[in-house]
Amino acid sequence: MEIKANIQVETKTISVEQSIIYKNTTSDTLKTIYLNDWNNSYSTKTTPLAKRFEEEFSTKFHLAKSEERGFTVVTSMKDNITNIPLEFERLKEHPDVLKVKLDLPLLPNESYTISLNFLLMIPDASFTGYGYTKSKDFDLKYWYITPAVYDGKWHYYSNKNLDDLFIPKSDIVLSITHPRNYRVTSELDFKSMEVNNDNRAQTTILSGKDRIDTYLSLHKFPPYRFVQTDDFILISDISEKGLTSTAKAILTDKITRYLSTHLGEYPHKQLLVTAIDYNKNPLYGLNQLPDFFRPFPDDFQYELKLLKTALKKYIDNVLLLHPRDEHWLSEGLQIYYLIKYVEEYYPDMKLFGSLADIWGIRSFHAADLKFNFQYFLYSMEIARKNRDQPLTTAKDSLTKFNSNIAGKYKAGVGLNYLDQFTEDINLSDLITEFVHKNQLKPTTINDFRKFISSKTNKDINWFFTDYVNTRKKIDFKIKSVETTEDSIILTLRNKRNNSMPVSVYKLKNDTVTDVLWVENIIGTKTISLPKDDTEKFALDYDNVIPEYNQRDNYKAVNGSFLNDKPLQVRLFKDVEDPNYNQLFFMPLVEFNNIYDGLTLGAKVYNKTLLRKKLNYRFSPQYGTRSKSLTGSTSIYYTHNLENRNLFDITYGISAGYQSFAKDAYFTRIRPSITFSFRDDTDFRSNKVDQIMARYVSIDREIGDLATVVIDEPDYGVFNLRYTHSNPGIINYSRFNTDFQLADKFSKLSVNYEFRKLTKSNRNINLRIFAGVFLGNNSDPNSDYFSFALDRPTDYLFDLNYLGRSENAGIFSQQIIIAEGGFKSKLETPFANQWMTTANFSTSIWRYIQVYGDLGMVKNKFSNPKFMYDSGIRLSLVEDYFEVYFPIYSNLGWEIGQPNYDQSIRFMFTVDPQVLLGLFRRKWY
Repeated sequence: MEIKANIQVETKTISVEQSIIYKNTTSDTLKTIYLNDWNNSYSTKTTPLAKRFEEEFSTKFHLAKSEERGFTVVTSMKDNITNIPLEFERLKEHPDVLKVKLDLPLLPNESYTISLNFLLMIPDASFTGYGYTKSKDFDLKYWYITPAVYDGKWHYYSNKNLDDLFIPKSDIVLSITHPRNYRVTSELDFKSMEVNNDNRAQTTILSGKDRIDTYLSLHKFPPYRFVQTDDFILISDISEKGLTSTAKAILTDKITRYLSTHLGEYPHKQLLVTAIDYNKNPLYGLNQLPDFFRPFPDDFQYELKLLKTALKKYIDNVLLLHPRDEHWLSEGLQIYYLIKYVEEYYPDMKLFGSLADIWGIRSFHAADLKFNFQYFLYSMEIARKNRDQPLTTAKDSLTKFNSNIAGKYKAGVGLNYLDQFTEDINLSDLITEFVHKNQLKPTTINDFRKFISSKTNKDINWFFTDYVNTRKKIDFKIKSVETTEDSIILTLRNKRNNSMPVSVYKLKNDTVTDVLWVENIIGTKTISLPKDDTEKFALDYDNVIPEYNQRDNYKAVNGSFLNDKPLQVRLFKDVEDPNYNQLFFMPLVEFNNIYDGLTLGAKVYNKTLLRKKLNYRFSPQYGTRSKSLTGSTSIYYTHNLENRNLFDITYGISAGYQSFAKDAYFTRIRPSITFSFRDDTDFRSNKVDQIMARYVSIDREIGDLATVVIDEPDYGVFNLRYTHSNPGIINYSRFNTDFQLADKFSKLSVNYEFRKLTKSNRNINLRIFAGVFLGNNSDPNSDYFSFALDRPTDYLFDLNYLGRSENAGIFSQQIIIAEGGFKSKLETPFANQWMTTANFSTSIWRYIQVYGDLGMVKNKFSNPKFMYDSGIRLSLVEDYFEVYFPIYSNLGWEIGQPNYDQSIRFMFTVDPQVLLGLFRRKWY
């Protein structure tokens, strides 16, 4: 490829003349060629890239101005020899891919030259890190047009902000004309520079052979450092405060030596690693704490940041794997060598760094863990949530957490697992040999599998089938240990359907005396060992295997289960310690309602940082305002089902005691079972269906000082609920039906919500509710069980009212959108026969919206009444913090009526778990 680019800084445009000499290296005759034009992926709000932002709950691209988005205009495309214009089109599903019809067929081993002229409008860098920056600099990646890979079929796909363009290696000559006060930085080799004094421009000419990387930096004040090492030049702008240039140079030399030793000689003169690369794939965890609170030494911090980024760039540049379909190997090698690096140079580094030595923290099991344990921890985090995906899943089909963190870590931990298992080879040396052998050659996972399999006498098919290609978990158990006169009979159980091996350790005085690997455990397997002084057996004692449940990995040769795992009581939640049966204790300070006030107490529970199947909790508390004992308890069990749409069954029981008014208390007992469904073929989909059945038993008691009157006896309600939700940030929908059956009533309701952020950046919100009593024998003078127009009585105690019994004051103005969903307090607030309402709102400027509600309310022995209200909605954080200002309703002009401030309604939450949902939805 020969590229001549003229950069216009003020207009953010680049005009390009480009020629592509494409050689057909296959045995097929080609009549069309596909070209990647990923700059055009920014062109509209409907491209695959735009949809990707939407899926990850980011409106940044959708709300951007047109001039902030980029596009490509191809002004000409022709055969360079005949000068005949070529027919081309953009693919409907891939607007960043060009299909070019050749005027003459391209025969095997022949070449075809295409000449192009096109204009690039560079997108704002805030979307992906690449583009035009606020300081009027350019960070460009995938900016010029490149051919797609053809190996019997065309491999083309759209940009989805995954940095995974698949292109053949190319010989490149790049000529860039730019203002003289800018400087070009690239991995390509510098050839020459020409200065044009007439227009204050200069032309920088670069070239390179067998290149993949397309990144180019054009900055007025380049932040890059060039470090010449014995291996190659490393160019980087990754920084670390408090570290001198000399120290950085020494560490850089150490890293380049490590890369060359383990991945072979680098085929190019320069390797460029950028802060953009690192920020897109950082070291997650404590390493991301603010600069003033860093538990790791500055040199270690910088070293791993540079190493992680350089490993990825090095591997991607030399190992030509399919970056979207076969990403797991390159990503796994990156993490594998990070693990090996820390084992070699920092074997004593803790997961918590220097925090592990602080009084109070050092008592946690997490403080004992090595730095490399984080890779197991993060990969198991997603597995325990039943949201892990096979490593062979295409990168654009992975959830963000799997793509950025868990998948890479599982691959790296898996390679380390394979390394420990294959005791007859040195896997690290074989990987070095494999990379060197396949350097700059089209490579596949199958090539890697064949190569490693040919070097070991052990059967490693399990790694490529069960471990890599499925979601199968690893879960072993020591079923029993029996002793005879001369033998120890050890029975192991494989609790999952897989063929993965497990390591068995023999311990005496908590010291390892021997280790053996046991393979092919189908169901159970019994092995006989010579009798010796072994006191205990342990599976995977060194935490090499990413096992789903490590809590049943220990068995004493003699003694009861207490010898296997003693009870351990800890203050605060901790990482699982498989050596103990753990029980946690945590002081609680909470605010649940204004009647109990601040509640002080404690929580006793078994929940660790990683999710468990069985979770129990007991939380006695004392209300500082009610001066009474309150609290709750619960026990739940979760079945995770894999490879089916029904992915979760959770059942259990909870009970609680709390105030619902001054000197008034309720006891709620709630057994329930919930079935959760999803599309098992598309984990990125937000669609979830749930069926929940529960029985809610409510008992209330009133004290002498109570300000409320109970007009209904205590009750129990059977509740069956179906919910379908698709909570996207551009298109949101939720539908649920609710059936309730009690002694005195039965009722059925449906609720549908729809939200859309239009292309013109207008929010449209529609909610429809309809409810009917199938039978109602409750007190006709009481509306306790009635449908509510604006503030449900919440007799099931599901809603987080801070002052549920208040009739005046700020807490009476709290609104939770349920049932009728009205904001105004109208004269007929309840319906004991049926109700149907519609709530609508739309934005008029940023967070300011106008709303309107209307509906019909039908009570017994009266005609249906038409109700309506309208006003202004201030949506600061949708569903979490909103303010409603009524204007006009059945009451007339509310804004001019007395005590208008009491008509204003507020939506707010103080539940941190609810607020954490804003973060989780972007990752899971």
